[in-house]
Amino acid sequence: MTLSLILNILQIIFSVLLVAAILLQARGSGLGSVFGGEGNIFRTKRGLDKILFYFTIIVSILFFGTALAGVLL
Repeated sequence: MTLSLILNILQIIFSVLLVAAILLQARGSGLGSVFGGEGNIFRTKRGLDKILFYFTIIVSILFFGTALAGVLL
């Protein structure tokens, strides 16, 4: 397997994870409201919302890194 193929596969995986993570973050409501709870009580991210937020940031950085590496190599 060449490096270009590995980078393309990683970029596809990161793009699917990034889309899923963004879609799980409903704008204006917490993750608790997705499962039937009311999420408008707290203004700060807590629990699973915070983990999902950081996961989205990490995956977006990895996606950008693989895209940049694919262009440069």
